[in-house]
Amino acid sequence: MTVDTREHSTALEPAPASRTLPSRAALPVLWLLTRAAMLLLLVRDETHPLGSGGVAREVHGLYARWGTTLADGTFPTDDPLWQYPPGAGPLLLVPGLLPGLTYFQAFVTLTLATDALITYVLARGDRDPRGAWLWTAGLPLMLHIPLARYDIEVTAFAVLALLTLHRSPRLAGTFAALGALVKVWPALTLLGVERGRTTRQAWGAALAAAAAMLLVLALAFRSPFSFLSGQSGRGVQIESLGGTALALARRAGWPGRVRYQYGAMEYVGPYVGAVAAASLLLTGAAFAVLLWWRLRARRHSAATPYDAALCAVLMFTVTSRVISPQYLVWLLGLSAVCLTSRHTTQRTVALLVLAAAGVSALAYPVLYADVKAGTWLGIAVMAVRNGLLLAGVWVSFRSLWTATKA
Repeated sequence: MTVDTREHSTALEPAPASRTLPSRAALPVLWLLTRAAMLLLLVRDETHPLGSGGVAREVHGLYARWGTTLADGTFPTDDPLWQYPPGAGPLLLVPGLLPGLTYFQAFVTLTLATDALITYVLARGDRDPRGAWLWTAGLPLMLHIPLARYDIEVTAFAVLALLTLHRSPRLAGTFAALGALVKVWPALTLLGVERGRTTRQAWGAALAAAAAMLLVLALAFRSPFSFLSGQSGRGVQIESLGGTALALARRAGWPGRVRYQYGAMEYVGPYVGAVAAASLLLTGAAFAVLLWWRLRARRHSAATPYDAALCAVLMFTVTSRVISPQYLVWLLGLSAVCLTSRHTTQRTVALLVLAAAGVSALAYPVLYADVKAGTWLGIAVMAVRNGLLLAGVWVSFRSLWTATKA
């Protein structure tokens, strides 16, 4: 039996956010200023790049090429870089269908619109405005990377799933399923749903929505499940936790090297397979720990689903063979959702994620040449970024466990 702790004495609640934050009216101003700066960096990426540059190249080249293939009614099965669930197809197809805009212009326009939607839903109603402020101020720490990837759209599904959960579990399950069909991880937003009727409604709707969407995609496109074989050959990306260990090993004489494959810079050489296998084992262990927590959790507050989602995605991010910089977009979005509730246990974790986002921008694109070369500076930057994420996992799970134990 769970104990609902949503009602607390007002004496125990944090001071109203209005005492420590600027007025809500300043939020749109900050959003416009920061997004204009991000857009300027993106437009100037080809002529005045920061560090390694090439941030916009993925939209100009890869996404636009995939969009053309998808417009012909098939998934890019012959492209080894295609490793995404079939829900990513419509997202990459739509920018090419907007009239009067190039693919790049349409993609960035849709991304900014989705960003604005996330900011709006975080700030609306009686939600604690700290969440909207963290998202608005935190995303620019990653410079222009978020505008040149479709992770903002994926994060929107997760944010909507969590923020609609208390009002409509079925709608929340639908949003989570749609997000999972794009990049899998939004399914974790349902991990902390209160057991019983709410879980049945949310997960039932998620399964129904996923089945319906898969049927539509299977009828509309050829080879929608080709992505299933795309991840099997992945190695260890240089920005992952295992990549940091291999970078240190290379400084000590390990003969491995860095090579571009599967859309990322990865290590190849002796023992890389063992490191990749260890990452998969750690991911499995993380899943087991989260399942154990769910079975043992006895106290449940309004913020528990938010906190559990952030903890779960942190765990799966840290144990991944691939920690691309855009993964921080997910964590910023989930941290922002946590901060919309005055009952969250993840305030310290949100600060760690915020710091990791800033350091991640140093790793890519600013100092990416050092990261690829494995210089001491590059290793230090990655060690700090990954260390912050590791600390976030520890603090997040400890706080979640303490808040929900009997």
